[in-house]
Formats: sequence, C-alpha cells, structure tokens
Amino acid sequence: MRERVVVGLSGGVDSAVAAWLLVQQGHEVVGIFMKNWDDDDDGAYCASNADFVDAAAVADVIGIELEHVNFAAEYKDRVFAEFLREYGAGRTPNPDVLCNAEIKFKAFLDHALRLGAGKIATGHYARVREAGAASDAVGGARRFELLRGVDAAKDQSYFLHRLTQMQLARTLFPVGELTKPEVRRLAREIGLPNAAKKDSTGICFIGERPFREFLGRYLERAPGPIVDERGREVGRHAGLAFYTVGQRQGLGIGGVREGGGVHAPWFVAHKDLVHNTLHVVQGHDHPWLLASALEARDTSWIAGIAPAAGAYTAKTRYRQSDAACTLAPDEAGFALTFATPQWAVTPGQSAVLYDGELCLGGGVIANATTPARPAVLPRTLSPAVPARALSSAR
Repeated sequence: MRERVVVGLSGGVDSAVAAWLLVQQGHEVVGIFMKNWDDDDDGAYCASNADFVDAAAVADVIGIELEHVNFAAEYKDRVFAEFLREYGAGRTPNPDVLCNAEIKFKAFLDHALRLGAGKIATGHYARVREAGAASDAVGGARRFELLRGVDAAKDQSYFLHRLTQMQLARTLFPVGELTKPEVRRLAREIGLPNAAKKDSTGICFIGERPFREFLGRYLERAPGPIVDERGREVGRHAGLAFYTVGQRQGLGIGGVREGGGVHAPWFVAHKDLVHNTLHVVQGHDHPWLLASALEARDTSWIAGIAPAAGAYTAKTRYRQSDAACTLAPDEAGFALTFATPQWAVTPGQSAVLYDGELCLGGGVIANATTPARPAVLPRTLSPAVPARALSSAR
C-alpha cells in the first residue's frame, strides 16, 4: 500500500538509500534532517551543518522534500542529562540506545505523525516483522518483532532494543535486508552524492575530540589513587567518572620492570566509588576482567513482557559476538549466567537478549559477578611502586 513515509535523512549513505528504496516502492516520501546538538556545533567535532548539506543534496537527487527540525532541547533533556547522571554515578551509559528510544523513535515519530505520516523510516540495519496475534499482556491484535539486520557485521538491533510495539508498528528499516556493500553499490548506481561518504562513528556531541576533555566540561574532577591487585598505588586518576571497565588507554601508568622487560598493558578492572579508588590489572585476559554473570535493571522488552526463563544468547556491548547464557527474570529486572565468562562487563551498558535472529529486548547492567576478584579489594596495602619502575608509557 502506498503510504506517506517520513524518512530520517542524516546525510549518510544508509538513510539516503533507504529513502530511495521507499520512493521506488511508490510511497510518498518526505525527508527530515534531525539536529540534536547545538553546543559548539561550529567546529570539526560535530559538523551537523555539513551533514545537512549532504542530506539536502540527496533529497534533490531523489526528488523529495526535506525539512530541517531541531530536537536539541529534547536531546539535552532526555538523553544528555541522563548521560551525565550515569557518568557522575560511576557507570558507563550508552547514549545511542537512549537517543533511539527518546529522540529518533519518539520525538521524531511524534513530529512525523503530525505531518500525516503513516510510517517513519531510518537507515538502521535491522528488520521488523509482524508476528500475528498478540497476548492480552501486550494488547491489540497485532504483534511486531525486531529482527537482526541481514548484514551481521552491521546489525544495529542492539541499539534498538528499547523500542515498543507502537514504535515498531510505525517503523520501516528499508536497508535491513541489504548488506553494506550492496547499499554502497546502489548509492553509486543511483548517483547519490554521498555514495562514498565515510560512516559516522560515535555520538555527535563528542565526535573525535578527547573524551576526558569533553566530559570535564560538565563533571567535576575528583582525583584519587590507582591501585593494582596487590594494593600498591601505581598512579593517580583524574576522577572515576572519566574511566570505564576494560579501559586501556589514558591511564598514565606503564613503564618497564626493574631489570628489564616490558610490562603487560594495564586495564581498568573496578571502580571503588566509596574510597574513590581505581583498581587496575595487567593483561587483557586477567581473571578480574572476566564476569560469569550479571544483573540488569531498567528493562525493556520488545513484546511488552519478559521472555520465559531459559537459554538464550546476549550481547553486553555492541561490538561483540553473541554469548550463550541463561536468563532468570525477576521483579527488579533479570540475571544472566554465561556459559563462558565475558570480558569487561560494564555497569551502565546494555545487556541485550536474543533468540536466534529475534531481538527480545534487554536492560541496563547494574553489576557483574567476577569470581576471581575478591569482594573486598586491597587498597594501598603495599608501598607505592617506585617512580623509576613506572616511567610514563602513554
């Protein structure tokens, strides 16, 4: 059926091809460029003006209208404020997950509906499937499922796991059935001006700038000790909010052993908020970095209700393979127990559950069980390591 579809045109190739596909299918297509960040949007870090020019050029080639809409106020209230709260509490949030739930599929959807849209569309690599009758708990006669994108390397269902039945019912993902090389090929054949444009990475308000420098504009620094597994102070941190579990770069510690030989790299293993202490270990596969289980809160399930307890797979970060796990839902959220310990499971990140190609939803990681790490960690029990043994290796 021919519908009025409002497409989020970001200036990138994925949303551009999504819009073109919808035009080919006979829909009445309108483009919307979403501006989500106003602060310092005049430099190299967040160049939304350049993205808008690219989106306008795409709309001209495809032959659709393009509207520029500013959601910066909504983004600051619904996404960035939560981003700062989570970092201030010592956790590591994923603002892209919240942006999808609150901006791209809420503020944008509301705006599109006011324009008379039947559906919205984006360039995400994911798929929506209507699955038939719904349970009484969900309500209504239609039920929608969120599926992984066909291109496993580009699948973005992880970032979309908080979408609701209402949002999915109104959403199209035209490139979800394609691979990235196929999207690039189509863009070249169509003659899109952004066919070779580099994919954007990260979130707009940070861009390529130094992360600690950016965060320091909004959060106070509270320096404290960096302690190794033996309780020795091996350095000083700038504030726990500026570090995350599994972090290797930017610790400012390293050097060579007395007598020669290079140290194994240091990684953040734990943040002790009570004592303002950063615990680090050496080696990527150190046991303190491996978690056998986790607990998650602030859950969101695609079907509207939690899946039954049992065996599934899960991701605890976007760029990782699925991990076999056992789900145990409870009133507060859910627990996952892993068949194989997972590396650097990080409070604040999302644990997203899958049943084959079906994304079931997930929650925010509250804590992780790391059996090798003692419940009470040593804190500067041994003398500080001599400075000559920790000459800077940044």
